[in-house]
Amino acid sequence: MATKFRKMGHSPDYVIIFAIGFLVLFGLLMLASASSAIAQADTGDSLFYLKRQLMFGLGAGLIGFLITYNLYYGVYRKRWISTFLLVFSIFLLLATFSPLGVERGGATRWINLGGFEFQPSEILKIALVVYLAIWLTAKKSRQESFKEGYIPFVVVIGFISVLLFLQKSTSPVFILASVALIMYFMSGAKLRYIGLTILGGIAALALLVAVTSYRLDRITTFLNPGAADPQGAGYHINQAKTAIGSGGLTGVGYGQSVFSKVEGRLPEPFGDSIFAIIAEEFGFIGSILILSLFTVLVLRIFLLAKKARDNFAQLLLVGFGSLIGIQAVVNIGAMSGILPLTGAPLPFISYGGTALAVFMTIGGITANISKYS
Repeated sequence: MATKFRKMGHSPDYVIIFAIGFLVLFGLLMLASASSAIAQADTGDSLFYLKRQLMFGLGAGLIGFLITYNLYYGVYRKRWISTFLLVFSIFLLLATFSPLGVERGGATRWINLGGFEFQPSEILKIALVVYLAIWLTAKKSRQESFKEGYIPFVVVIGFISVLLFLQKSTSPVFILASVALIMYFMSGAKLRYIGLTILGGIAALALLVAVTSYRLDRITTFLNPGAADPQGAGYHINQAKTAIGSGGLTGVGYGQSVFSKVEGRLPEPFGDSIFAIIAEEFGFIGSILILSLFTVLVLRIFLLAKKARDNFAQLLLVGFGSLIGIQAVVNIGAMSGILPLTGAPLPFISYGGTALAVFMTIGGITANISKYS
């Protein structure tokens, strides 16, 4: 029975494990620095947010990593498991519109269950990748057939996108749709299907931006930052860019950030904006090192996908590598003014227990696959 779920393999890819471990530990160190002043003002305990991340993020993440690292990845090939994960994730997404939903900053993206809060969209990320990996490898005709492959693919991604848009979650839509499209392309889909999806996505996004004022403000601010209200739509990005610029070459030093000391100086300094604090404290050199580590991790996962023994493992790795890479680019690009401002956390580093636990679980699955390549 044991060999059915766990097979013998060689040593895992320690580069991937080291990269993930370093990012997680560095994230905890940055959280301790970036959150201390706000935590002291809010709760009287400067380590309040660090303790929560250790308990709900790192604790759950270690459990997820250890289980998936030791569980043979072939288990996920069972169709009922992937279907259950996706349906359950969508059910949790729908639950945000119920009394269980928690609203913050005008968006309802969290669920509260007995004092425990989590973000269903983060769980959806891993569920969708697993589902698409098995769905795309179960029948080859899905990559080539418009009726059997393209239409169901667009319906699933479109339905999930609508739910996320209703939550006022724009960045998860872009990230998940991009990951899904990459997986679809790598599975052998026709280029005209890919092009049609991209054009349809751009048109839908343009329409959505046009009818929602806060999204339009973000795009307008991105295209013409000088004309934006410095205390309104342009405040967040201006503060982030100033924090990054103030770090110079080597930074002001760990724990010496000015933009995280006063609440509101930089919105979400230990959440979505944590890269700006990293750049402020460690400067250009520190920022490049973090960017390099993400690059090594993603390229290593893609290299592992090339060496994987079956198509299912290859698509899983392509999905996971794309997810980490795209989300990191979206976060860092937004903080640097290269992309429109979004609410995507920096993988493994930003505050958020659900996100950290999910990405560490992804790391466990990836490390397990590496033992059988």
